[in-house]
Amino acid sequence: QVQLVESGGGLVQAGGSLSLSCAASGKIFSINYMGWYRQAPGKQRELVAGIGRGGITNYADSVKGRFTISRDNTKNTVYLQMNSLKPEDTAVYYCNVLTFMNYWGKGTLVTVSS
Repeated sequence: QVQLVESGGGLVQAGGSLSLSCAASGKIFSINYMGWYRQAPGKQRELVAGIGRGGITNYADSVKGRFTISRDNTKNTVYLQMNSLKPEDTAVYYCNVLTFMNYWGKGTLVTVSS
């Protein structure tokens, strides 16, 4: 079993920055893919950014140039640096880790005020 612990959410004004982190622990043999998703009220969960074990990244068009995903394989941790935040970035952000199974964090709330 793998546990995911997210941290770093909170309230920030538009234009500000926040950094999220997600640490995986437990019976981990190899993490293939790590990502961040978000779900705003009344909307479906959507991919924000993902990163493969080799460091290849992908981003939602809405966050390109503003968000940066990174990972530390020695710590089984994925990070999301969010800059130039907008009110439409307000959502619960979920960490996702893919080993030979798919794991989700409990989510951390990011609120961007205008």
